[in-house]
Amino acid sequence: MSNENELVYKSVRFSAVVSIVLGIIAVTVGLVSGVMLLISAGRLMKAKSRIMF
Repeated sequence: MSNENELVYKSVRFSAVVSIVLGIIAVTVGLVSGVMLLISAGRLMKAKSRIMF
C-alpha cells in the first residue's frame, strides 16, 4: 500500500510542477506579446501621417 501511495504522490507532484511551469510560460508569452503589440501600435501611430490609402 505504501508503494502505491508514493507513486500517486509522485505523479501528483509531477503534474503540479508541470502546471506551474506551463503557467509561468503562458504569462511570459502573454507579457511579451503585449509589449510587442504596444510597440507596433506606437510605431503605426507615429507613422500614420505617411500612410495613404
